[in-house]
Amino acid sequence: MSHGPVMLDLEGLELTPEEREMLRHPAAGGVILFARNYEEPDQVSALVRAIHELRTPPLLVAVDQEGGRVQRFREGFSELPPAASLGMLYEEQPHQALDAAHHLGWLMAAELRCAGVDFSFAPVLDLQTEISEVIGDRAFSADPIAVGKLAYAWSSGARAAGMPSVGKHFPGHGNVAADSHHELPVDPRLFDEIWDHDLLPFRHMVNNNLEALMPAHVIYSSCDALPAGYSSFWIQEILRRRMGFEGVVFSDDLSMEAANVAGDYPERAQRALEAGCDMVLVCNDPAAVAQVLESLDGYCNPVGQARLARMHGRGHLTPEQIHEDLRWPRAMAYLNRLEAGESLELEL
Repeated sequence: MSHGPVMLDLEGLELTPEEREMLRHPAAGGVILFARNYEEPDQVSALVRAIHELRTPPLLVAVDQEGGRVQRFREGFSELPPAASLGMLYEEQPHQALDAAHHLGWLMAAELRCAGVDFSFAPVLDLQTEISEVIGDRAFSADPIAVGKLAYAWSSGARAAGMPSVGKHFPGHGNVAADSHHELPVDPRLFDEIWDHDLLPFRHMVNNNLEALMPAHVIYSSCDALPAGYSSFWIQEILRRRMGFEGVVFSDDLSMEAANVAGDYPERAQRALEAGCDMVLVCNDPAAVAQVLESLDGYCNPVGQARLARMHGRGHLTPEQIHEDLRWPRAMAYLNRLEAGESLELEL
């Protein structure tokens, strides 16, 4: 059984019989975990193992583990800093900042791979502005060149630990005030401004073999009347053809308020897939998940399935091996110094 096009969420710390049945549906392809699914490392490792054992190839398992205010697994995991702390360091010590980003990306990925998680929805490639509070310190910097370099360092560290990366939110969520979780943001800027500014980090990452991207639930009204996640202009014309991206496109959560513009849940899923998404996320609404799975029974996209097969994590270290790895003390030193706001002239 190949990967289906739907990623769904779970209710609690263990799989319920109903969830096992849904995850065996041919349209299911992955699971996204939240804080409610996490108690401690052994528990989440057992949960991920149970998910992976349900079918072959295993379902993909993902989590939002950016750092800062968006980190689902905390107790028993390293407390990762917000991306903006690395951007602040980059302004004064760019080489140290890039090394820190690499080691913290490795630490994030090594700990998640230890639990069996395939990937995190990170890094954020949006630009930091005074406009967007929902992005805020989740972004590395206001400087698109710095964002691209820091994101690449972060993702190369994650890749060294066996984890692919998912950049978000294409083509940039930083220049709208509205939170797409609760309303539909509209960005009226012209395409050339977006291309020359917001898209620079995405272009840099695509040129450096980024594995996956997530479009924004934002309308860029001078370019298309649809949000980017439903837009063939953004996904197929710009991302695939003009930028040459060959990785996976994940929709953002179709239960977000901004996603309502496409209709009911089956219509949202169909519109996102037709626009060029390879996998759609449906969260926090089991009835909607059931509707989407039923509507996509028999759906087949061999190209998308081939892309999704590359999103499995590779290898893993035990906790003991992580602590014995020479990268671990350096990553911890960066964590401690960033938390304290001290100079990062490390003598390691």
